[in-house]
Amino acid sequence: MGEDDISRELREELKKTLKKFEDYDLKLKTKEELINNLTISLNLKDDQIKTMIDSMNLKEQQIDTLSKSLEIKNQKIKALETSFGLKEEELKDLSSSTVKKSLLEEKDEEIEDCQKKLTILTGELEKADEDLEALEAENEKLRSNLASESDVKIIDSTFREIPKSDILKKIREILGSAVHNVTISVLDINDLQDLHLYEVRSSVNMKIMCKIDPSLEEDAELLEELESLDNITIRLYEDRDRFLIDRDGEELLFSIVGEEENNNLVLYTKDVKHQRLLRSLVMEGWLRARKLD
Repeated sequence: MGEDDISRELREELKKTLKKFEDYDLKLKTKEELINNLTISLNLKDDQIKTMIDSMNLKEQQIDTLSKSLEIKNQKIKALETSFGLKEEELKDLSSSTVKKSLLEEKDEEIEDCQKKLTILTGELEKADEDLEALEAENEKLRSNLASESDVKIIDSTFREIPKSDILKKIREILGSAVHNVTISVLDINDLQDLHLYEVRSSVNMKIMCKIDPSLEEDAELLEELESLDNITIRLYEDRDRFLIDRDGEELLFSIVGEEENNNLVLYTKDVKHQRLLRSLVMEGWLRARKLD
């Protein structure tokens, strides 16, 4: 056997040996990882056991607390049972007493009286239920009528009643929003007292037309007060046919007085085109109104 053959064999043996060592090293590492995993698992188990022990201790404390609470409740129950026994004896004693018998009879009479009142109230309640059903029927009828009327859209104002007080209230509401200019018309100068003109901003110019009788002391005094305000111009309008307010060119209320009292046709709008046409009637009235001497 030559030297080359010996060297080759030795190298192969060395490789085999090295391979064995590598296998041993790999197995060793695997076992170490296994030991580490087992150690971690044991630590987790220890933590779980500790948690379970703590939980058991807490439960034992809760059980102890509940046991004490139950014992206290049992003592209270016994005390109540004793108290009930004493009360029963007292009731027996009271029932044998003549005074208490009369008191019981009095209570029975009160109970009977209450029962009579209850019977009366029950009857009133039944009557109220009947009235309520009748009212609901009337409301349903009114709703039906309203629904049928709403289909028409055009309102017949021939006999429609809108009282003067409601119109003046709306004018006062609109007047509260005035910023620059307003034109107002009412039937009589005394109607202006309901508009609270003194509360209007002093920067608002107010043109007012209404019926005024200077020969009447009340009219004369009110006219003098109004003319003392720099932002009010007032004219005499004798026709007594309209209520109106035109505010800042933004909203306009125009009411035409009907033949019957409170039969007022009221138009209220913020629409520009509506206002444009109605404003011609506003100006017509203002031009017809006479300046005061």
